[in-house]
Amino acid sequence: MKVIISRSGLWVLFGLATVVAIGSSVIDLRSIRAATYPNETANSNSLLGNTAEGKDRIFELRTYYAAKGKMPALLKRFRDHTTKLFEKHGMTNIGYWVDSKDPEGKLIYIVAHASKEAAEKSWKAFRDDPDWQKAYKASEVNGKLVDKLESVYMNPTDFSALK
Repeated sequence: MKVIISRSGLWVLFGLATVVAIGSSVIDLRSIRAATYPNETANSNSLLGNTAEGKDRIFELRTYYAAKGKMPALLKRFRDHTTKLFEKHGMTNIGYWVDSKDPEGKLIYIVAHASKEAAEKSWKAFRDDPDWQKAYKASEVNGKLVDKLESVYMNPTDFSALK
């Protein structure tokens, strides 16, 4: 069975009434799973069920409130550095969005972690990474990029297509 999500009016509600629009192209969730767990076979059905490596998987919804006029620099930092460093430290990039009502104000994204404990280890390793510290300092030479950060850890429901 292939699970497809398309833009045609589909909205996903993530925690505390935060609404995020799914992108305009068709997303094959098996492709996301394959990118997340490359050692699984191409025909694996584990996306829709818990696997040994994914049963404790947790998602993190993060919202960054950009400082006035700093969204382009924030997006550049994510595009050029942050997402690669997340992967380096064991986080899985699920998706990145800007608020449709305030595209210069909020960056909203979801990353996945093998577990809550893995998330804590990944964030510590990320913060301590010299490449991150260098990118962070370089991106903020003209002022801070983020005024406020919100983070919510989420567990998938038993009927969630993405686990």
